[in-house]
Amino acid sequence: MRALKRIFNLNDPGWGRGSGGQNDSEPPRRPNQDGPPDLDQVWSDFNRRLGSLLGKGGGGRPNGPGGRNPSSPSGPSPRQTKAGIGILAAGAVLVWLGSGFFIVQEGQVAVITQFGAYKKTVQPGFQWRLPYPIQSDEIVDVSQLRTYESGFRGNARNKVPSEALMLTEDENIVDVQFVVQYRVKPDGAPDYLFKTRDPDESVHQTAQSSMREIVGKRTMDFVLYEGRTMVAADVQKLMQSILDRYQTGILVSSVAIQNVQPPEQVQAAFDDAVKAGQDRERQINEGEAYKNQVVPMARGQASRMLEEAEGYRARVVADAQGDTSRFLSVLDQYRRAPKVLRENMYLMTMEEVFSNATKVFIDTVESNNMLYLPLDRIIQQAAGVEPPRTMVNPRPATTAQPVPTNQAPARAPATSNSSANQQRPSLSENYPGMLTRDRNVR
Repeated sequence: MRALKRIFNLNDPGWGRGSGGQNDSEPPRRPNQDGPPDLDQVWSDFNRRLGSLLGKGGGGRPNGPGGRNPSSPSGPSPRQTKAGIGILAAGAVLVWLGSGFFIVQEGQVAVITQFGAYKKTVQPGFQWRLPYPIQSDEIVDVSQLRTYESGFRGNARNKVPSEALMLTEDENIVDVQFVVQYRVKPDGAPDYLFKTRDPDESVHQTAQSSMREIVGKRTMDFVLYEGRTMVAADVQKLMQSILDRYQTGILVSSVAIQNVQPPEQVQAAFDDAVKAGQDRERQINEGEAYKNQVVPMARGQASRMLEEAEGYRARVVADAQGDTSRFLSVLDQYRRAPKVLRENMYLMTMEEVFSNATKVFIDTVESNNMLYLPLDRIIQQAAGVEPPRTMVNPRPATTAQPVPTNQAPARAPATSNSSANQQRPSLSENYPGMLTRDRNVR
């Protein structure tokens, strides 16, 4: 052990200054302190000390002729040889065992394999495994978010038509560009490494097949407009199902559709079709608005007409019933006193007629001249209003005589075929005067 300490003592100031390899029996020499140690001398001193340890006689300084020390033995002893071999073997074992230490960074896991077969998965930190070739480790980053772009590379202008063009259910072609983000499951690192030859390529193919399947089950309008979010969600579910079935150890984080449009070759025709569809929807909406305006109005008018008809019917029925009741009551009175009722009815009728007249012409029996009573002028003179100068009677020499109130006016001659008028009593015989509309007595 002292020999080992002397050989591997890094604090020895004699390294590289010609003082290495001295025997204990030799007096110590003053080290060369004129400059820095020489690398060649350092290597020579190390070989000499190692040879002295192995018994090769090179540990001392050559004193005799031929560069050999005559007092040193000619070869190493068996004990020294075994000790040197043991020391080298122990150092090699320590170095081999030390090679099994490794560090796993945060967000990563290490997959340990033993003779090529999966052994275990270790978490982040300072870890140790059996050295190679018994065990080996492979680091997998489970926190990295990987991205796959389908239909384009980098930006939307750099298109890949073979990936973007897809067929819909109504036999139309759409250009779909989408992005898939995925990562390795923390417990899926062994599957990611060993169950699939190229898991990233599996994600690419799965994304393409899933998107084409979902788009193929939807119409073009649904994919272009209201169904983009639903399509992306369905693609994510289908992708995860396929990747789990193949045991890839991959978790699909999100599927985002960047752009959906018709192919550039038919973009103009598609715009025309979209515009025609919008015009159709607009006209349909206008028709619906007009219908919603006209139909309630028509219903209101019909209801009003029905109500008016019901009111008219009720009024007519009520009038008829009232007339019937009145007639029945008059008939009852007539049956009791026919003469009195006839006179009253005649008087009431004449009063109603005269109430709307302002001029009265009287025909007398004694003369053929017809008398004219200007009642309107008389009323105006009585009220103090100057009457207008108009020709009342164009016939000359006709004098109007007022009818006295105590003498009834003469009746018109009765005809031979008017027997009813002969039997009807005269109004002037029973009532010497009648009221007209201007409340004057005639």
